[in-house]
Amino acid sequence: MSGITEAVEAARRFGIKIIPGVEISTIFSPRNPEMEEPVHILAYYSGCGPMRYEELDKLLANIREGRYVRAKDIVLKLNKLKLPLKWEHVTKIAGKGVAPGRLHVARAMVEAGYVENLKQAFARYLYDGGPAYSTGSEPLAEEVVQLICETGGLAVLAHPWALKNPIPIIRRLKDAGLHGMEVYRSNGRRAAYNDLADTYNLLKLGGSDYHGRDGHGESELGSVNLPVVVLHDFLKVARPIWCSAIKDILEGYAKEPSDTNLAKIARFTRMGSFKGSSPSSCGKDLIDRCLASWLTAEERQNDEFEAIRLKLSHATINLSGVQVPIETK
Repeated sequence: MSGITEAVEAARRFGIKIIPGVEISTIFSPRNPEMEEPVHILAYYSGCGPMRYEELDKLLANIREGRYVRAKDIVLKLNKLKLPLKWEHVTKIAGKGVAPGRLHVARAMVEAGYVENLKQAFARYLYDGGPAYSTGSEPLAEEVVQLICETGGLAVLAHPWALKNPIPIIRRLKDAGLHGMEVYRSNGRRAAYNDLADTYNLLKLGGSDYHGRDGHGESELGSVNLPVVVLHDFLKVARPIWCSAIKDILEGYAKEPSDTNLAKIARFTRMGSFKGSSPSSCGKDLIDRCLASWLTAEERQNDEFEAIRLKLSHATINLSGVQVPIETK
């Protein structure tokens, strides 16, 4: 999620609204080990992000660390299959500080000449359960759904058509708090999953699931056309959840005006235009800008938000200790 601040600022210049989110790799682990399979959960947050960001950050950090172990194991398995792929080659493709995934391994395989393209790398070696496949340290799917709910996000099941046993997974995740599931893809709405969404009273969403594989085995970016009603239904459920999370973040700072709590408010906000302002006016401008960005005019007129804003307007907010991006232009 480290690119969200830049994305939000770019979107603001073009009049586009960004909904911060992250796709989380998890494991569904039923009592029967043979039914265990990977499940991807989408987490959608408001413009201020999770109300307890440190909990989500810890989860994602653990997954990233597990990916290093997993990628090394994949390379080792490929070596045993007489494909002498170098670990350094994989990390170079991934980039500095990026946890390598299967896509990075596949690209290294193509560059090394072991396969013709990315699709072949996955079809022969890297597919789920394939000869070079390896599991990481993915958390349980139900626990991730619960965490998303507890941190003020919407939990959505990604591409359910990729699952071997979708019905028991959807049932269990719904019990854990799942809000929706993807139903739309580039070739239209999938009727079977539309019916499943109706059965379990889940929001119907969709996405291109684009990972930069050069068109091999995935839809092009932005190729899924969602009906406008889908967005309206999504926001109808999302806005009360996000408003509650925003209120929690602001109340946290009102009760304890620490740098840590202020950083939660300013997490996805660039601060360049505030430089040179007095601490009090700077803080007021920050709160006003954030509220205008996060809430509709009707939501800002809510009595609870008015009361919180009044508390914060009397506080002297010092931004000097807050570690947030500074715009230099």
